[in-house]
Amino acid sequence: MTTTIACTQPGCTGTIMDGYCDVCGSPATASAASAPAAAGAPGACAQPGCSGTIVDGYCDVCGSPGASGSAAAAAAAAEPISSPSTVSRASNRLASTPLGSARAAAAGSKLTRRLGTSSTRLRGARLGAGLTNVPPIPAIDASKAILQNPMVPEDRRNCPNCGNAVGRSRGDQPGRTDGFCPKCRSPYSFSPKLKAGDLVGGQYEVAGCLAHGGFGWIYMARDKNVSNRWVVLKGLLNSEDPDAVAAAIAEQQFLARVEHPLIVEIYNFVTHEGAGYIVMEYVGGTSLKTLLKKRMEAAGGKYDALPIDQAIAYILEILPAFSYLHDMGLVYCDFKPDNIIQVGDAVKLIDMGGVRRIDDMDSAIYGTVGYQAPEVPEVGTSIASDIYTLGRTLTVLAMEFRGYQSTYLSSLPPVADVPLFQQFDSVYRLLLKACAKDPADRFVSADELRVQLLGVLREVVAARQGPGAAQHSTSSLLFGSPGDRAGGLGHTAPAWQQLPSLLPDDSDKMAGWLKTVSVPDPAKRLELVANAPESSAQVLLEIAQAALEAGEYGMVDTAVSDLLAADPWEWRAIWMSGLVALARDDSRSAQSAFNAVYGQVPGELAPKLALAVSCELSGEHDVAEGLYLTCARTDANYIAPSAFGLATIRSNRGDLDGAVAALDLVPQTSGAYIRARRTRAGLLAGSGRGLAALAEAMNSVDALTIDPVDRANLSASVFRTALDEVLASGPDPQLRISGRPATEPELRDGLEAAYRELAGHARGREERIALVDLANEVRGWTLR
Repeated sequence: MTTTIACTQPGCTGTIMDGYCDVCGSPATASAASAPAAAGAPGACAQPGCSGTIVDGYCDVCGSPGASGSAAAAAAAAEPISSPSTVSRASNRLASTPLGSARAAAAGSKLTRRLGTSSTRLRGARLGAGLTNVPPIPAIDASKAILQNPMVPEDRRNCPNCGNAVGRSRGDQPGRTDGFCPKCRSPYSFSPKLKAGDLVGGQYEVAGCLAHGGFGWIYMARDKNVSNRWVVLKGLLNSEDPDAVAAAIAEQQFLARVEHPLIVEIYNFVTHEGAGYIVMEYVGGTSLKTLLKKRMEAAGGKYDALPIDQAIAYILEILPAFSYLHDMGLVYCDFKPDNIIQVGDAVKLIDMGGVRRIDDMDSAIYGTVGYQAPEVPEVGTSIASDIYTLGRTLTVLAMEFRGYQSTYLSSLPPVADVPLFQQFDSVYRLLLKACAKDPADRFVSADELRVQLLGVLREVVAARQGPGAAQHSTSSLLFGSPGDRAGGLGHTAPAWQQLPSLLPDDSDKMAGWLKTVSVPDPAKRLELVANAPESSAQVLLEIAQAALEAGEYGMVDTAVSDLLAADPWEWRAIWMSGLVALARDDSRSAQSAFNAVYGQVPGELAPKLALAVSCELSGEHDVAEGLYLTCARTDANYIAPSAFGLATIRSNRGDLDGAVAALDLVPQTSGAYIRARRTRAGLLAGSGRGLAALAEAMNSVDALTIDPVDRANLSASVFRTALDEVLASGPDPQLRISGRPATEPELRDGLEAAYRELAGHARGREERIALVDLANEVRGWTLR
């Protein structure tokens, strides 16, 4: 017979059985373990969560040792286990402070778990990627979504075969909803085939019409076999149309395999009186097309586009669904605002009627004018054509895109005509790539588009927050941080070294070998990578980088040419050509190269910073200033280099306040803070704005630990200028410069002290004597 004793662990409600607690698994104390036990008797395993049984001293599931008589139990309790087995080291054998239900039970509480701060903080952001907010849209009750008088508007009645207008009114005679096309004699029907009460497939009771889509009427129904839940039945526009029939069959085949939280779920496929119907989940939300219509109505009939950050948020949220479809070898084909629905703070992709296999060259292609890629009629659909529809949809959501189905059927309006493009250049560059006429020039995948779109969203949000908004940094998948190759942002490093480096491509076939090459000397590293066992894109990039650092610019050119010969879309080669152009002081060529890279990765900050630097050097100061501002307000890592660039541009044009404001953007946490404050002091000291500016100059560095000689030089310059100002215009005792009143005696004392400080750091006797003479010259008269 086994004696049971309560577990002594704090908060545990378990019982000691065979030497261990049946709840927390803790070993019994010596006194408890001394209770008799049947040696070798089978019993439940004491390990928490294990369902095994102790057989012959060990658990038959997890292998943990069980009790083997009173002597074994006493020994286990009296001596620490020193065995190196994984069981003895398991953390679940240790005592644990009661938490959650164990703590509540010990305290006699009946509290239940509620949403806490931890779960709130860790909740994944939905619309807006955590960067912006999109107002939620409440779900629509299915019963209220049913149309009271289902009718296809006459202006939407077209022959399914030839597209000719049919079913139109003549005088007072309303148009026919059923008939034959007068042009091709094909039959058409726009009347609902199902009515309330019809039982489809012996399971789905029709409640009415929900909407009319490209493939015909869509019905609401109740699933009589599954809790009377609401479902949607999607039928054919015209069962006599072979293309429509084929599309419905194709839809059934594809959708049976599609399971994704962002894509409407397909429950079944049934037939009724010779017609086929897809049975789908009911998504009680609002389409973005409807949302745009409501905004237009609220604006009194004027087109009211979505705020650009919200428009981007919608596309960002739906892109994983496209990645999923593409990974399955499918293309969506007909994406547009009608086909994305928002419910609460989530979205879903609906209307899968146009989905087809990527390699399908035979079935009918369904698309919408203004959204469909220009190459589709000739070469068919592809991932690139889906990317095009995503870009066109974003354009329609974010601005009044007049002429998108006519004048700009396969192009974008000029930047000069679109305020959105003028305000957010990155948005324009992203759309330009997504909607490129040549499919090879578009983003190669939905994932690539998503990464760049996320970067563009960061810029848009930062722009609305204003200068100095960048408090966080974000790691790029393609670039390092500014100055990472030069070991920092020192002003003495060449311009190309202060730019971010390219991150290596770990998927490259030579990536593993290249990681073994860690020679710091660029010449030796160049020799090693130039003799790599096998060439690859990453090897050529490493050759270009090492050659650039070693000053072998011709080898950089060769590597760039080899990269572009293998892949004309290799923008990393153009990046390297821009760096070598900067090294050669060819700012125009660098500007051209970095502008091309910007167009390829519009969501990245590195090419914007590089373009700003080259534009500053080439005299395109307006462009450079705009790019510097974008970088500074978007990412904390880019504040310092952008601030110095802005300060230089503004100072050169005489905008002292703007230059000082730019330097003030550099936070104290930045490694470039001291340099920024010293530069600020220098600008103020040489501004000629009087004593107040001189006082502010010294205030800029008072609390800093800077080079003593640099501080003494600055002090001498400021005190000399201030003394001249006081001698010419009179003193200002209320104003203090480095703690001294702005009076002649005090300023002379300060200037003398600065000269003597510099004399103490003089490199030679003559320099020291000259500085002492200057100190004596400015020294005030004393009577002794």
